[in-house]
Amino acid sequence: MQSDDAAIGRNTVRKVTFRLLPFLFLLYVIAYLDRVNFGYAALEMNSALGISAEMFGFLSGIFFIGYLLFEIPSNIILEHVGARIWIARIMITWGVVVIVTAAASSALELAALRFILGVAEAGFFPGLILYLTIWFRQQELAQAVALFMAALAISNIVGAPVSTWILDNVSWFGIAGWRWLFIIEGIPAVFLGIVTWVYLTDRPADAYWLSDEERAWLARELAKDEKLRQMNGAGSQIRQVIADRNVWHLALVYCTLVIALYGTGFWMPQIIKALNPAMSNFGIGILMMIPFIAALICMITWGRHSDRTGERRWHTALPPLAGGVALIGAGLIFQPVIAFILLIIATVGIYCSYGPFWTQPTAILTGTAAAVGIALINSVGNLGGFIGPTIMGYLAESTGSLTGGLIAVGACLVFSGILAACVQMNDRDSH
Repeated sequence: MQSDDAAIGRNTVRKVTFRLLPFLFLLYVIAYLDRVNFGYAALEMNSALGISAEMFGFLSGIFFIGYLLFEIPSNIILEHVGARIWIARIMITWGVVVIVTAAASSALELAALRFILGVAEAGFFPGLILYLTIWFRQQELAQAVALFMAALAISNIVGAPVSTWILDNVSWFGIAGWRWLFIIEGIPAVFLGIVTWVYLTDRPADAYWLSDEERAWLARELAKDEKLRQMNGAGSQIRQVIADRNVWHLALVYCTLVIALYGTGFWMPQIIKALNPAMSNFGIGILMMIPFIAALICMITWGRHSDRTGERRWHTALPPLAGGVALIGAGLIFQPVIAFILLIIATVGIYCSYGPFWTQPTAILTGTAAAVGIALINSVGNLGGFIGPTIMGYLAESTGSLTGGLIAVGACLVFSGILAACVQMNDRDSH
């Protein structure tokens, strides 16, 4: 009987994994690409519209202000209406905004559209993290999140050569390549939003693609996880989220991590171009694939190791510590090959901590509080998405070099690792 139950469990986990993760992965690839293609467009757009380095940093980051303001309301709505409807709405609206961005003719118009894009996309990522907790047990969650968040790396692996190829080769009807970049890469979000409406299943009880025994097994296992969290003191009230020092601590960890993610992400094409100014846009795109291929391999392996050992804190803390030191080194060393190798290490360090990190909020929060807590951590954390590019832009403009920005962002990444090492959760996230 026990062996039968184990076999049902294996089949259920496999079905859930293959049904949901590839599709969620694809959605996040498109989401992240539509967020950071602004950095690729900058290779041509900045000169075309007369955008300075400081202004570009601001335009990159203002997305996250709209995101911050509407994140928690969006996640509360998702919890009440279900992921199928709300994620579909988010994707369709953000796709339309990205397409419209192609018509921008000034920095002011870009600022308005980037802000609106943040409003449109608010709730997407924390909503999907919450969605994963509905379907996966704690013991599988880090790897599930790591596989899902591998989309961050894949979007750059795919997006870098595709986006730069569009810049160099697409100028149909006399429209500049950077404008076509927004049009071409915005359309898939609208299409996949419609598919999401049809494909996603809100909860395990509605999963017609599982057998009765598999649905029953999954319900029992998820109920055990819920009971364990409650026994460990997991919060189920919204007011507990606001008062929980661990929630705010995790938000600060995430903020400093995101400073590095987007401080390097939006500026990566220009960082690589600075290493070799003679390189073509497409050449930059090809070279950019290397750091993200390394990050993809390492983040999946690291998330699997975290699940296998049950350890979360140091799996979150060590990668940004190493990555921050490497990023500072990349700013200080002027030998292009060595600087690029350090940039690869820094990228790996940023990405590897994501899987273990996102298991921690779900270990201390349940119910509506989980929706609010995840959104709160992501909202505060994504302030780093404004801070990172803005720091890079300000220092690049004032010093005439990217060196100061890389050092500052690297220091934030080191600080993220230190903060992650100091999280105190009584190891309940390890079980």
